[in-house]
Amino acid sequence: MRTRITLACTECKQRNYNTTKDKKTHPDRMETKKYCRFCKRHTLHKETK
Repeated sequence: MRTRITLACTECKQRNYNTTKDKKTHPDRMETKKYCRFCKRHTLHKETK
């Protein structure tokens, strides 16, 4: 079953993206580089609660 997660920018702490992931195949917290419209550049985004 896929669960909804929220990705937050590590620099400005804004919650920018909502996505889904499969907890069975990826049990750890997800992190990816995405564009932050508040920082106006690509930054690392981490999964939040």
